Amino acid sequence: MPLPTRRLALVALASLTLSGCLGGESPLTEAPLAPRAGLSRDPTLLIATTRLPAGEPLKEPWFTGERSADLVFAEAKMTPPADGLLGTSDWSIASVGSLDRRNAAQTFAQAALGRDLLLYIHGYRESFESAATSTVQLSQGIKFPGATGLFTWPSAGSTFSYVSDRESAMWSRDALEELLTAMAKTPSGGRIHIVAHSMGTLLTLETLRMLRGSGGASAMERIGAVVLAAPDIDIDLFARGLEKLGPDAKKITVISSTNDRALQVSGRLAGGIVRAGAADRERLEALGVRVADASEFGGRFININHDLFLSNPEVQQVVKRAIEREKL
Repeated sequence: MPLPTRRLALVALASLTLSGCLGGESPLTEAPLAPRAGLSRDPTLLIATTRLPAGEPLKEPWFTGERSADLVFAEAKMTPPADGLLGTSDWSIASVGSLDRRNAAQTFAQAALGRDLLLYIHGYRESFESAATSTVQLSQGIKFPGATGLFTWPSAGSTFSYVSDRESAMWSRDALEELLTAMAKTPSGGRIHIVAHSMGTLLTLETLRMLRGSGGASAMERIGAVVLAAPDIDIDLFARGLEKLGPDAKKITVISSTNDRALQVSGRLAGGIVRAGAADRERLEALGVRVADASEFGGRFININHDLFLSNPEVQQVVKRAIEREKL
């Protein structure tokens, strides 16, 4: 649930030191790597979606909040930020290429062939455009050198769509499993690093459970880091999901914040059961996952502290470190 108008304020607040905040995680101390092949050289975003395309031929807003009967593949050409009199613009979508509905998962896997993949799975209240720009912001923030992809499910993009969004996210499990299976079976493929946010973490965890159950340990071999940022998951459901993943749960890093206001509201809607992303670090670590506690990085009054992995350079380093740890 990114809030672009608040990101500059969040970055300003990030002057706090990371010492002690991130629990088992710490920021990378070496100098940042120079950008290699990635979005800086080829601003193409690989798209796998269960959203219904917007018209025939495709036109803006490219994909809607309605459900597509089939998984769809496309490539989005992105426009980098430009400096102007009023400051620097954000990344934007220049165009979206032709669609593949018949073999979407295989076509996506072929497009990423031979490269590591950063796959972003967004959360509640996201449009296609906001999900795409958040994906690029994350990839550029950690200077990811491989292919960058987005799995986008049909969020209605509305504050009042929480329940319907949750249903649409769960409805997309089979499609995400199909995509990950195709990636895992593609010869000469790289590591698949997954970063999921908010409600998208529930979709991710449930899909990984399915993948582990249907394909066993071999199906999970190509999965690298799994970063769950502000997971909007019932803590008991989260614990059960980790049990089903078995030893693969150690791939998971949770970015949590006990003062995440969005998760506080979600917890109240769920009858007071704490969300995994708002749980105490000790409780999460006892479940066997790595934990980055970002509680001290958000604002106390203005900000809801729900998308720090997109706006805070120090928190982004946690994502980068998780990926580095899970490289082949």
